[in-house]
Amino acid sequence: MTTTTTHEGESLYAAARSQFLKAAEVMNLDPAVRQILEHPKNEICVNFPVRMDNGEIRVFRGYRIQHSNILGPYKGGIRYAPEVNLDEVKALAAWMTFKTALAGLPYGGAKGGITCKPSEMSLDEQMRLTRRFTHALGSNIGPDSDIPAPDIGTNSRHMVWMFDTFANSHGGSDRNRAKALVTGKSLACGGSEGREKATGQGVCYIIERWATNAGLKPSSLSVAVQGFGNVGYHAALIASEMGMKVVAVHDHTGCVANAAGLDVQALKKHQDATRTLNGFSGGETIAPESFWDQACDVLVPAAIENQLTSARARRIKAKVVVEGANGPTTREADVVLAERGITVIPDILANSGGVIVSFFEWLQNRNCEHWELETVDARLLDLITKAYDKTLDRAKRYKTDVRTGAYVVALERIAQAYAERGIFP
Repeated sequence: MTTTTTHEGESLYAAARSQFLKAAEVMNLDPAVRQILEHPKNEICVNFPVRMDNGEIRVFRGYRIQHSNILGPYKGGIRYAPEVNLDEVKALAAWMTFKTALAGLPYGGAKGGITCKPSEMSLDEQMRLTRRFTHALGSNIGPDSDIPAPDIGTNSRHMVWMFDTFANSHGGSDRNRAKALVTGKSLACGGSEGREKATGQGVCYIIERWATNAGLKPSSLSVAVQGFGNVGYHAALIASEMGMKVVAVHDHTGCVANAAGLDVQALKKHQDATRTLNGFSGGETIAPESFWDQACDVLVPAAIENQLTSARARRIKAKVVVEGANGPTTREADVVLAERGITVIPDILANSGGVIVSFFEWLQNRNCEHWELETVDARLLDLITKAYDKTLDRAKRYKTDVRTGAYVVALERIAQAYAERGIFP
């Protein structure tokens, strides 16, 4: 089995497990529940052929890890990337279990993906890949059992292909319910208002709440964002619309900074035109590693896992780290940040806006409704703020860090379900 390791040498699943176990110890979690949650319920690996544009047949490997469904259907994204492997997907599935529980959603946790390079594939090849993967998963997914969503390398188009494949593989009522199979769809095909920006929107709601609790005005804050994909772009854009200064942006193509604030929309146009952040006229192109030295109030790692290492944690100048990505901070970096008095608002809270609005999309599909954007944003704000306040309460009650406080909230809900439902038979 291929294992995803952190920059500190630890496997990603081991890192996810250690975070959960720390909270379990703090709250004295029932050993039986602890043992159950240490392992995913199902590990599905499929190998399937795809015809490429040149007529060649290639076999791809796909994964769907279903971690827990004690609170409801499995829920989690589908990732297309060359690094996708069993260890990584197991970690992401576990994080989804705790993320949905923390947000108070009637979901469990899952994650899926295909080991591939979508940037080197045509749209037709990606369509055939997605349809073959959906077919290979078969009855392992469904609107009442396991509900996929976009992740790195996928978007609304891939989700529409998934639900269309599912719809054409089922008849009767299953066909009519197929839109609820996936979330993150286009508006024309049953998607929700606000879904594309949801994760970035949630990040900014969390920043706003943190600032209010700290006695700061959000408009006085400076923000540095690592990652300029869907999450990073929308977090930066919404932060700037709230009056914050986005002073640095870094992704795999380059890094730009401007202490007076970057024009986020102009930067996005530049990136779309040139395929790089470098050379943007509204800021200074700097060495990518210099991003971690930029002065800012808020640091938002919104790229991929394990970017904030212990060495980088010693250099950052932020007051708070708000994790827009899943697992961006290594365990060793967490220790360094705690020693330096820098608050970390964890991924299972900070980036939960995506799954919260996915839940809203699922509800709209099932009830044949369409909510206005104002309704979606208001309900997102309500749920993510409640999760934030509960997290701080548990962190204070157990005299622990914010990450562990978030896990405690999630585990309390899961443990209560097990206590009341028991183990069958």
